[in-house]
Amino acid sequence: MSTLESLIRIHRWQLDERRRQLVELEVLAERVRQDLLRLAEERKLEEAAANASLEGKYGFPGYIRGALDRRATLERSLAEVEGQIARAREAVAAAFQEMKRYEIAAANRERHRRQQADRRERIELDGVALDSYRRRTGTA
Repeated sequence: MSTLESLIRIHRWQLDERRRQLVELEVLAERVRQDLLRLAEERKLEEAAANASLEGKYGFPGYIRGALDRRATLERSLAEVEGQIARAREAVAAAFQEMKRYEIAAANRERHRRQQADRRERIELDGVALDSYRRRTGTA
């Protein structure tokens, strides 16, 4: 295995790792969004329960304070994760560009190798054809 092939393999692995990290962050962000939705639904249910009874009305302000704190925490977490997602996307793009650079270099090297082999083959075939021509025409 050539050095260039090893570099391609390493960069492909790094790209896969960065993609995996990006997916994990996106899953985490979706989980936080779902938690925010559940919290909003829970708040509606608690509000309905508080309106249904006198005892619930006394306990509802305490619940709201806690719910607002949880919502603020979840929103901060979501903002932080979204920032990490943006950085992870940039890292994926950079890793992809780096891997592509090596793949293009390998393709160019292979194309050059094939051109050289084709050139050598043409020279050899031209020599065979010239020898054949000389034999037929009797020229030395």
